[in-house]
This record gives sequence, C-alpha cells and structure tokens, in this order.
Amino acid sequence: MPQVFIKTYGCQMNERDSEAVAAQLMARGHTLVADESAADVVLLNTCSVRDLAEQKALGKMSAVAGVARKQGRQPVLGFLGCMAQSRGQELAHGSVRLVVGTQKFHRIGEHLDALLQGRESHIVDTAEEAGSQSTIREHLIDPAGPRAVTAFVSIMQGCNQHCTFCIVPATRGAERSRPIPEIVDEVRDLVGRGVREVTLLGQIVTSYGRRDYPVRDGRSAFVQLLEAVHEVDGLERIRLTSPHPKGYGDDLIDAFGRLPKLVEHAHLPLQSGSDRILRQMHRGYTRDRYLGIVERLRKRHPDMAVTTDIIVGFPGETEEDFEQTVSLCHEAAFDQAYVFKYSQRRDTPAAAMPDQLSEAAIEERHARLLTRVNEIASRKYAERVGRTVEILAEGPSRRNPSRFEGRTRDNRIVIFEGDERHRGHLLRVQIETASAFTLYGIPELAGVSDVEESGSSDAPSLS
Repeated sequence: MPQVFIKTYGCQMNERDSEAVAAQLMARGHTLVADESAADVVLLNTCSVRDLAEQKALGKMSAVAGVARKQGRQPVLGFLGCMAQSRGQELAHGSVRLVVGTQKFHRIGEHLDALLQGRESHIVDTAEEAGSQSTIREHLIDPAGPRAVTAFVSIMQGCNQHCTFCIVPATRGAERSRPIPEIVDEVRDLVGRGVREVTLLGQIVTSYGRRDYPVRDGRSAFVQLLEAVHEVDGLERIRLTSPHPKGYGDDLIDAFGRLPKLVEHAHLPLQSGSDRILRQMHRGYTRDRYLGIVERLRKRHPDMAVTTDIIVGFPGETEEDFEQTVSLCHEAAFDQAYVFKYSQRRDTPAAAMPDQLSEAAIEERHARLLTRVNEIASRKYAERVGRTVEILAEGPSRRNPSRFEGRTRDNRIVIFEGDERHRGHLLRVQIETASAFTLYGIPELAGVSDVEESGSSDAPSLS
C-alpha cells in the first residue's frame, strides 16, 4: 500500500484539514509515515496568509524533489490548501503532479489513485464544490492507541469579511456553514471515542449560520450551536477559534457565564489599536468598541483570559498609530498576544496601498511590541503561582515526554508529574512555579489510584 507523508503549514484549520485527509487516506488503505525520504506520496498543506509559510512550503517541496531525483525515485508530490487554491496550475510543474484546493480535500484519495495507477499524469483541482463544508469530518483516532482527549471540529468554511490584508476570502471562498445536527453528531461521536474537549473551528466562527438559522430568543445561530453542543453528555469543555470582535453580541458574552462547558478564554483578534488603521484594514470596529468587549467579557467572568492577534507594519502605519496599538495592549492586558509582521499578499487591496513600510521598520516595531506584550503575559503567568487550577490532562509534555501536561480552562499549559493513567481526567493542580508561558504544578490528588477511583465522569473539577 502507498506510504504517505503529510506536512502542514499555518493555522489550526489547516491542521484539521490535514487530519481529515490523513484519515480518509488511511481508510483507503494508505499508510502514514513520519519521514518523507521513502514515501510514495508527499503532500504539503499550505497556508497563504503570510509569505513566510508559502516560501517554507516551496523550499520544502524543492528539497524533497531533489532528494528523490538523487535516489532515482518518482514519488507523487502535491500541494494542498490555500496556496494551491491561490496559485493553481502554476504549481503543477516538474515533479509536482497534484494540486488540490480548499474545497476538494475529500477528493484527494481518488486523485491519488488516478496518479498512482497511471490513469492521470497531473491533476489540478481548485474548483468550488457545493457542500464541501461538510466533508471535513473524519478524525485520526486510533482505538488501539493513546486516548484522544481533545479534538478540533470544523463548523464552517470561508469568510465574508474581506479585510484588506487578507487573502482568505479568495482561497477559502464565501461563508458556508454545516447544519447544527451534523456538528452535534460529530461531537457526540468524538465523545464516544474518549474526547473530553472540542474546539469549534471556522475562519470567523461567530459568523456561523447567519443565513441558515434565524435569531431565536435573542440568540444568534452561533450561540444556538454552542447550546446544542453543550448538551452532549460526557463533553467537559468547549473552545472556539477564531471569532471576530463584531460577533461578540450580548448573547455570546452572556453565554460565557451561562454555559459551564464554555471555557473562560476568548481569542479576540485586534490587528491594530489605531482607528485609522482599523478603517484601512476594513475591520468593522473601533478601538473603544474593542476595549468595551474586553471589559464586558471580564465583567461577565472575572477569570476570563483574552488573547489576540496583532499586525505591525500595515501600509501607512505611523509611529503614532503603532503607539496606539501599544497603549491598547496595556489597557486590555492581554493574557497572550501573537504579533505578526505585515506581509504583502498578492490580490489583496493592502498590497497596492501607498506608503508600504520598509522591512527594517517592520522588524523594529515587531520586536518592540513583542517585548511589551510578553512582559504583560509573563506577569499574568507569574500571578498564577500559588493558585489551584483545573486542568484537563492531555498527555506527555511535548518538550519533556517524561512529564505530563494539561491545559487550564483559560488556555494555559501546565506541566506536572503524571503518566497515562491521568490522561483525560480533570485534575486540580497547585501551581508552584511559572516560566514565560508555562505553569508547573502538583495535582491535589495524592496518587493515580485516586484518579482511577474518581472515574472519568466524576473526575474532580473546580466547577
């Protein structure tokens, strides 16, 4: 059977897409491998939001093709995802024989069969397909392997926001949402396979179902979905990413205090603290409105963690604009901020705007803001020392497999002494120390036997 290597560049949605592709290929008898050097098929799922991801993918594919030529092998090489959607036919040259766009992930199995069996020499498939939003549903959960504790659930595809810096509406298409019962069935199936926490995924999850479900009792379609998922027995936690500030109406803010399974973490992309730049970006909110949302969230739930995305160096950004972003970060006191350097993307309005900043200016502002936001985040982590928090034990630490890690409700990693018997349990952990972005603690439960006695449905928790 063909051996397949898949590498993903970019966001959690790309990771989820790759997982679904991998699960589909395994169901067709393919084998996943961790090393591309002997693979029959090498697939790179690419991101187009920033140029760096595209360049990494192009460089990786060139290196893979070069090694294969030296070895005298001819694996099927393919690009998937946003860059494939954006560039299409121009990628299908040399050793690259498969290019599949964002609405065709579910066709990859049949396309690979055609290539491997010699029925086709090259395939480029970037056409739109009705109903594609419902095809990303398979999960890589091995019943014989370690218990899967968390899972991502794609609830929609596409974006209608058209921010001037973003290529996503062109690569992912217009918003298309899955039916609520279909999503709930997927979550219920995941819980039946041991999952305790799901993250609902969408380019803008708060735009979910606006054209499919009318507002009911003052609750938007997205809040109706949250309520439906909340009813799934055995599910402990619900996360969501990524929302848009304009989607934080009273109904969603109220849901954070009303639905116990909805965790106290809101990722709220800011992009800029300058009203002038926000207008240029076509973001649809002001600085004051954004800060008002943060205030209302924290008033609704005092333990609410707020994280964000920020772009520095947008065309025309002045020092004053930049300082407004810095000052907003201090006012909002973000628990964590992901700071990105503006990247020109072809076919976006921002790419043609005047007053493009120099790379040196962008680098300097990026470093300056990163220092500020990291100082704030580090202080917030240090404030957790001495507290007792609830974590969901996920598995061995990615940096030190001899220890275990879990995640707090407000999305902080906690490292503790544990083993496989802790996996999937809610534990109360006393935080002893903190590094810049990690907490370290000791479970209040004295031994693993106590965890086993509690059982998964009655595991101790803070709520």
